[in-house]
Amino acid sequence: MLDLKLIRTEPDFIKEKLATRGVDPAEIDDLLALDEKRRSLIVKSETMKAQRNTVSDEISQLKRNKQDADDKITEMRQVSADIKEIDNDLDDLKTQVHDAAAHLPNIPDDSVPVGLTEDGSVELRRWGEKPNMDFTAKAHYEIGEDLGILDFEAGAKVSGSRYLYYLGLGARLERAVYNFFLDQNTEAGFKEVLPPYIVNDDSMYGTGQFPKFKEDVYQLRDEEMTLIPTAEVPLVNYYRDEVIPEEDLPVWFTALTPAFRSEAGSAGRDTRGLIRLHQFNKVEMVKFCKPENSWDELEHLTKHAEDLLQKLGLAYHVITLTTSDMSFTAAKTNDLEVWFPEQNTYREISSCSNTTDFQARRAHIQYRDDNGKLQYVHALNGSGLAVGRTVAAILENYQNADGSVTVPEVLVPYMGGVTKITK
Repeated sequence: MLDLKLIRTEPDFIKEKLATRGVDPAEIDDLLALDEKRRSLIVKSETMKAQRNTVSDEISQLKRNKQDADDKITEMRQVSADIKEIDNDLDDLKTQVHDAAAHLPNIPDDSVPVGLTEDGSVELRRWGEKPNMDFTAKAHYEIGEDLGILDFEAGAKVSGSRYLYYLGLGARLERAVYNFFLDQNTEAGFKEVLPPYIVNDDSMYGTGQFPKFKEDVYQLRDEEMTLIPTAEVPLVNYYRDEVIPEEDLPVWFTALTPAFRSEAGSAGRDTRGLIRLHQFNKVEMVKFCKPENSWDELEHLTKHAEDLLQKLGLAYHVITLTTSDMSFTAAKTNDLEVWFPEQNTYREISSCSNTTDFQARRAHIQYRDDNGKLQYVHALNGSGLAVGRTVAAILENYQNADGSVTVPEVLVPYMGGVTKITK
């Protein structure tokens, strides 16, 4: 949520910055018109209430003096009725202003490349050597099916498209990956959390999924409850409507959870394999910090996600997304994209974002500064990492000519000593 005071005082700045995210400047004008109408009605209501209080005192005085007060009583009945009508209008306007503001994305940082498409993202750095294969690389889903460790047909039969079964060493590899991530994250100072997987509408609003992205999630029928699309939702909302003690900042959380996404609007994209599923595991990292530290925290968050890929020996690059390609809540997003040999391209495996005070305003998460004044924290989030995509990257990058897959060295202890997956 943007600061409404900032929108009022610097509307041209807001229009210019949000236009880079595809927001029509007319949306800002409409919001300001609603806000001005609401503020005018507040003044009118308060003026009439003051008048009513004054005349009520006059009526009391008249009655004490045994004088006729009927005209003033009749007048005040009408005033009271008018006040009630205005207050009802104010309630409606408050909802309209709130809804209009809730649909506006975060202000992009000046360092974010401007673009209305994903084209134009800036590469920050690359790491690792792409595997040099003297055979034709196979896609991860072909490798998994040939080895009998991934079963997409059974998943489709039981649940539908974009679901699967992990079998045998496939299931163990998935478990090895997320346990490795959790251990690395906790060693780095993140507090491990096991959060709820179903959250209420206030929580979805707090992290920016609602009201704009309801079509992208799965909700419980006849209940205002949603299966989480990411652990970011319950982790950020842990502090919703609370004041974090200053001495506790920064707070770092990590969690493994399933993520449930309807993938609305992605028909035809990555319909095979582990890249775009309706249900997948993800290890998430969330940070809360003071505003002056948030950009350093973003760099640290990005570097930590990179460290996970480096320890797995997977080649990747880091890019800064364009203004329109980053998430609704982000002021800046660094994406880590890992190399996929069969596709001969990099694919996203982690997004590390600084939401500045955007989520904190929506979720009302604050701290007291050195002067005892309440301030909004800055909240950051990043995948650490997407587990299924990591498994896919391992299968493709560590595949051998005979169809087997070598287990990355750091995962061997998590695989019970297994060094190679074979038929």
